[in-house]
Amino acid sequence: MSYNSPLAERVRPQDLNNYIGQAHLVGENAVLKRQIEAKMLSSIILWGPPGTGKTTLAKIIAQEIDRPFYKLSAINSGVKDIRAIIDKVKDQSGLFNQTTPILFIDEIHRFNKSQQDSLLEAVEKGWVTLIGATTENPSFEVNNALLSRCQVFTLKSLSEEDLKKIIDRALSIDTFLKEKNIQIEETDALIHYADGDARKLLNLLEQVILFKNEDTIIVTDELVKESVKNNAFLYDKKGEMHYDIVSAFIKSVRGSDPNAGIYWLARMIEGGEDPVFIARRLIILASEDIGLANPNALLIANAAFDAVHKIGWPEARITLAEATIYLANSPKSNSAYLAINQAQKLVKETGNLPVPMSLRNAPTALMKKQGYGKDYKYAHNFKDHFVFMNFLPEEIQNTALYSPQENSKEMQFLKKLKDLWGDKYNY
Repeated sequence: MSYNSPLAERVRPQDLNNYIGQAHLVGENAVLKRQIEAKMLSSIILWGPPGTGKTTLAKIIAQEIDRPFYKLSAINSGVKDIRAIIDKVKDQSGLFNQTTPILFIDEIHRFNKSQQDSLLEAVEKGWVTLIGATTENPSFEVNNALLSRCQVFTLKSLSEEDLKKIIDRALSIDTFLKEKNIQIEETDALIHYADGDARKLLNLLEQVILFKNEDTIIVTDELVKESVKNNAFLYDKKGEMHYDIVSAFIKSVRGSDPNAGIYWLARMIEGGEDPVFIARRLIILASEDIGLANPNALLIANAAFDAVHKIGWPEARITLAEATIYLANSPKSNSAYLAINQAQKLVKETGNLPVPMSLRNAPTALMKKQGYGKDYKYAHNFKDHFVFMNFLPEEIQNTALYSPQENSKEMQFLKKLKDLWGDKYNY
């Protein structure tokens, strides 16, 4: 294999003996290994984080049970591609000694309902044995009809011990690495940045080797950190960089700078951030920082969240970009955020103040006799659906919690409040 291929591809295991990790599935007497050894594989879904060996395992399974292997990626394939393969294998299904081929679909959660439905007949009639790979929970992302025809096997993030074994194996079998004198003195940084992902680990190891580019290379934590400086690899979804970048993203949008917002969004995308996490942060921002200055912002953010959840990468980047630019350009107000903070503070200070009798329901005659609901005025019975009365506990009845801010929408609110309540909202 050419040195131009990534290290992760060059050292990809070809059989179970060299497959590292997932012992609960393919270790001694494990359930999936028994199926492979018996050559009695049903359609399955491999669910697990990136870089945990889903694609590798699918290829090994096909080789171990001696089946033809077809591969599609849901990123760039559609119903036409699925049907082309199904038509091909269906035509061959009656041939003498023709074995059922394996159809491997990577990122199967990115297929929409119609694309997933196009697999049903082939799986049901045994024209193909489906192996789907997904990083998303198949209970939510795979159609129930298809899911019911598959076994789901969960892959785990690789342990530190697994990752060290992968490093040792790469150094021992890769021709390019063997040409150099590579000494692994420290592994903490490699393991940390890999975050349980074998592909990320091997790409990083190769990056370190190419960065140093000497015949003798001593790999230390400092060398690893230096080699990934200013690189998207440094984006650690569980570490400090993750929080720094999302903080910069939120502050940029809050600061009404769409250029900066888009830049930090791109940093998160290139770093492999979960699109749902980004969309969730935009919903929070729409409520906290834009709020009542533009109530449509929350609708846009929530629609973006819904769309991102449905489509995933790579198309979700466009949806997130649209939402980011819209929110950055929206007028800003944190009045709702301040109001709920103030209200919670007041509750903690004043405790469980009694509900005014006029606001209490009176579902029984006894409660009505005791004064529950007495003097309550039903707003819809009055002009403009408004009547002046107190809705707070008596002890805090004149407390102001919501303060409209200076933007066109809330100035409209303020005028309305002053017209209704007079001095009570005379800020």
